[in-house]
Amino acid sequence: MLVVMTAELYDPFEPGQFAVGVRTVEIRDQDRARMFPCEIWYPAADPPPSGAPAEQRDAPAARGPHPLIIFSHHSGGGRRTATYLTTHLASHGYAVAAVDHSEVVTPELGPNPDEDRTDRARRIDAIIASRVPDVRVLLSALTGPHQPAGLEDIGLDQDLIGVAGHSFGGWTALAAPEQEPRVRAVVALAPGGSSRTLPGVLPLTLQFEWERPVPVLILAGDCDVPVSLDGVQEIFARAPEPKRMFVLSKADHQHFADNVAANHEALRAMTLPGEAAWITAAMLPASELCPGEHGHLFARGLALAHLDSALLGNSAAQEFLTEQAERALAERGVAGVQYGVPTEA
Repeated sequence: MLVVMTAELYDPFEPGQFAVGVRTVEIRDQDRARMFPCEIWYPAADPPPSGAPAEQRDAPAARGPHPLIIFSHHSGGGRRTATYLTTHLASHGYAVAAVDHSEVVTPELGPNPDEDRTDRARRIDAIIASRVPDVRVLLSALTGPHQPAGLEDIGLDQDLIGVAGHSFGGWTALAAPEQEPRVRAVVALAPGGSSRTLPGVLPLTLQFEWERPVPVLILAGDCDVPVSLDGVQEIFARAPEPKRMFVLSKADHQHFADNVAANHEALRAMTLPGEAAWITAAMLPASELCPGEHGHLFARGLALAHLDSALLGNSAAQEFLTEQAERALAERGVAGVQYGVPTEA
């Protein structure tokens, strides 16, 4: 019997029907002589035992094919910086893959205490130039004829592919459709790339020279210090249609990563070098911001609804985003609002 999900029954904030399996494999890029550790989360075949952790290491996979989402981490992060989101998507039937990007695995892209300003600028340019090729290498490895060993039973949909990311990873997600024709949906969390780049922040640019429509969801915090809300609004204004943006009240940059309060306070306690020194002084204490779980609920629910709508054509998800999302957030005590006028996919 075919069951049609209505907007009233559709709830993207709750965990999905699947337990979540996770595996670690290696992705080789022969052209650049780089090896990337890759984490992949996927729907598991069996329900988790009572009291089991959110991830089941090497669990048997549920029958696919599963839509594939590439997740791109923030600068200075790694492949496991947003497990609140990757596990949520996997519980709803998606496979989510993330690598440690080139700046993490390639020694020559790491900081050098002896570098001068010119050397540093050259290294930063190389880091930025590596991001989208990293995504393309991962996509080709996972969807090509020679998958990495250990993924044989995880059926991946060759056509339903999205990219999500946070900060530098949000920029990566927005930059990917220009070079990668397989990307069909984008979720950008507090993305860099504004022309209003602040001192000490990566000098990222976005051209948006896309040859086809790619539905975009942008999520931002109104207290984000390094990626200011007005900068994200400028990105949204330039992004191609169809697009949609939501803003979370009293949220800073770390609200879209794991361990929000601890990471926020750890960063606030740091003395950042050079032009970035102002950032930590401008950050509010975590106690004056919204709870970290509000950031996680906001991001995982809206991201899932966007992907369900854009990739799966789920009309209930589309109606939820258009008519229900703000009320559903408010009912959970989360102050999130839609920015601007949305355009339909």
